[in-house]
Amino acid sequence: MDFLINVGLPLSLAIIMLSLGIGLEIADFRRVLTRKYAFAIGAFCQVVLLPVVAFAIAYLFGLPPEIAAGFMLLSFCPGGVTSNILSKLAKGDVALSVTLTAIISLLSILTVPILAAWSVGHFLGEQAPDVSIAGLALAMFLITTLPVAIGVTIRSFARSFALRIDKGLSTLATTLFVLIVIAALAGNWTVFAENLGTMGASLVALNVMLLLLGLGLGRGAGLSWQETKTISIETGIQNSTLGITMAGLITGTATGFSVLALPSAVYGITMYAVSIPFILWYRSR
Repeated sequence: MDFLINVGLPLSLAIIMLSLGIGLEIADFRRVLTRKYAFAIGAFCQVVLLPVVAFAIAYLFGLPPEIAAGFMLLSFCPGGVTSNILSKLAKGDVALSVTLTAIISLLSILTVPILAAWSVGHFLGEQAPDVSIAGLALAMFLITTLPVAIGVTIRSFARSFALRIDKGLSTLATTLFVLIVIAALAGNWTVFAENLGTMGASLVALNVMLLLLGLGLGRGAGLSWQETKTISIETGIQNSTLGITMAGLITGTATGFSVLALPSAVYGITMYAVSIPFILWYRSR
């Protein structure tokens, strides 16, 4: 388990972000300038709306402090590759999805450390570990931003090679993620079992509410149906691997997974069960 925590966890996230970068082109970043309105709606949903809703649900469900802090960590995470795949399956606006994922993932190096430090201090109070915002930002740069930059560079200068390794990277990242989720649940089985009912219900509620809010906001803003489907998915789907990694970095746990990682680990399972009905409905329209 120590190997999974110290090596497998950051490696898995780095591979996931490298895979994201491999699938990106410079045009995906330039698209922000030509689709400002749709991007602004999606960015607002991810950066502002998502944490606000998560904070409200954490209080409404009366989550224990460590679980609530982990719940908030999850809400600060961008969509990741999963949201791009689901947007494609839903016949949404994949280009918009990719652009949102790319930009918000890069911005997370600034937003996540600050928000994470605040949420841990807010929910854990005097028992909160010392959180180094600069240290978190550096760690996030090394395991998220840098792999994305490397991936984009490879895609730009060796496109055929990038296309060949893309599928293999995604498979490897998925395998590592599954192992990490299993280990996170096994390492905190007692806490997991005691809080499964409340935590599971709160995560499902968060997922459903965000998918619906993204849908409603997209329609209300007058976006196209394809754009609206993508906004809904980008709002409701988070990179749970980043949430688990952040939990480990904050607590400095070396001999077991932090309790703060549980919401992200459980979400890594429940998000598929919740999102599949939405994806099927979106795909049929």
